[in-house]
Amino acid sequence: MKMACSNYVLAFILLAVCQINSVQLISGNGNQNNVQKACSVTRYQDLCIHSLASFSSSAKSSPSRWARAAVSVTLGEAKSVAQYLLALQKHSRINGRRSRVALSDCIECFQNAIDELHKSLGVLRSLSRKTFDTQMGDLNTWLSAALTNGDTCLDGFEGQRGRQVKLLQNKVLKATHITSNALALANKLAATGLESLPHS
Repeated sequence: MKMACSNYVLAFILLAVCQINSVQLISGNGNQNNVQKACSVTRYQDLCIHSLASFSSSAKSSPSRWARAAVSVTLGEAKSVAQYLLALQKHSRINGRRSRVALSDCIECFQNAIDELHKSLGVLRSLSRKTFDTQMGDLNTWLSAALTNGDTCLDGFEGQRGRQVKLLQNKVLKATHITSNALALANKLAATGLESLPHS
């Protein structure tokens, strides 16, 4: 009798574990679908999915939340690149006058981009139905400017060689791709319009 009861208890526990795993699997698949759907409008979809996957459960299918998440990630990436560039300059790891001038210009570009991304994030944190169109115009302007600053940085190193230059170019290129994705998600928000915002 005790053996039978034990078997019933064990069977119940196993059933409960299977149900929990099934719920987690369904939830995980739902989150994956959320980020894939959001990133479908971006140019660099794999990078978008990788960089924004952690926001899936909170952003769900909200264009405004995805845009905000994308700009937040872009800002973090831009700050990381700026710190890297400043370290290169401080320790004189870039050789040649032309490269040093390009590095100085690149630092300025990223400082400007960081300022523009802060402004963009500020807009997304205070969206209003009354000023939505104006806000979307400002958001597009600032994100486009941040993207241009990244491209300008890359232009300064065009045709230059060396391990440090190549590493710099890769880091900056990744940042511009993430910025491009953020701009695409901001444009998605603008296209979705007022219905994506809660009524106040």
